[in-house]
Amino acid sequence: MSKVLFASVELEKLDASCSLPSKFSRMLDATNIKNVVPGKTVAIKMHLGREIGYTTIHPMFVKILVSKVKEWGGKVYITDNEIESAADRGYTAEALGCPIVSACGETGKYYIEKKIDYKSLKDIDVAGHIADADVLIDLSHVKGHGACGFGGAVKNISMGCVSDRTRQETHGLEGGIIWDESKCVHCGACVSNCNHKANSFNEEGKYEVFYHHCTYCHHCVKVCPTGAIQIDPNHGYEDFQMGMAKTTQKCLEGFEKGHIFFINFLVNMTLVCDCWGFTTPNIVPDVGILASEDIVSIEKASLDMIKTENFNPASLPKGQKLYEVDGHLLEKLHGKNPFIQLDALEKIGMGENKYELEEIK
Repeated sequence: MSKVLFASVELEKLDASCSLPSKFSRMLDATNIKNVVPGKTVAIKMHLGREIGYTTIHPMFVKILVSKVKEWGGKVYITDNEIESAADRGYTAEALGCPIVSACGETGKYYIEKKIDYKSLKDIDVAGHIADADVLIDLSHVKGHGACGFGGAVKNISMGCVSDRTRQETHGLEGGIIWDESKCVHCGACVSNCNHKANSFNEEGKYEVFYHHCTYCHHCVKVCPTGAIQIDPNHGYEDFQMGMAKTTQKCLEGFEKGHIFFINFLVNMTLVCDCWGFTTPNIVPDVGILASEDIVSIEKASLDMIKTENFNPASLPKGQKLYEVDGHLLEKLHGKNPFIQLDALEKIGMGENKYELEEIK
């Protein structure tokens, strides 16, 4: 079984050495990163957040990781697709100690095109600043996600290490958007909450989606107060999960064995993705940090640690309730089984669901 390291938020005593940053430092020492990065170019892929969101990974932890990689002889940089507002959350080259670069370059056109034939997913454009690296450290903030139930390492790679075109094609696997005019009150919440200016009401008051810009992020569905906007039920989200798995595979296949590391932060876990640009209350209390070289194992361990019995009802908008389904808490929140993406990854040989947990003291 694959090994997953775990640093818990629980304190043994009121001492700095027992705090999460100290445990994180010891966790990094326990990984094989120090033996791999000397003389190598190291990309740290993380989500830098948007607008007034404030629950992305705290800069202190990023600084600890950067310092370790530099100490061990790696040439390191941080990368994400959207870096424009990174400084608002304390992510600057000066604070973190390394450059911050846009994954697909300043124009968004720096990528390596790979062909694939999975339904409507035809192209995987791997971000140039991901493909350029010798070593990849995937630094993920775990949270809920409207499109796939769960956002962790798979989401961070499949949506964050590719071009806008690939992101759109992958989301397109889930199906079209349906507007029920009889339920619509024309409040405009769907339009004002679209980060990509992909929807509008025409002169006749009809709802329209410009699919060239639409990423199927579900923001419009989530904010609609009357349920007038829905995803086409004839298109199963399982296809989207498999698309994420195949995209992840293409993004990672260029790295040598043992040159990819996954770190998942199970703190400040919110209902929706950091890309919404604002923060909501935690769905469960903070758990800690996980690290592994197996993407399936770390995602499985992450899901296993998010417990329904710890759910915080105040994390939902007023009036919203859990879906009445059996299964994981994230399925009760979003109506989608989050384990499907892990099964898809395991099916194509990307890792295994079985794991051995080793706690860092």
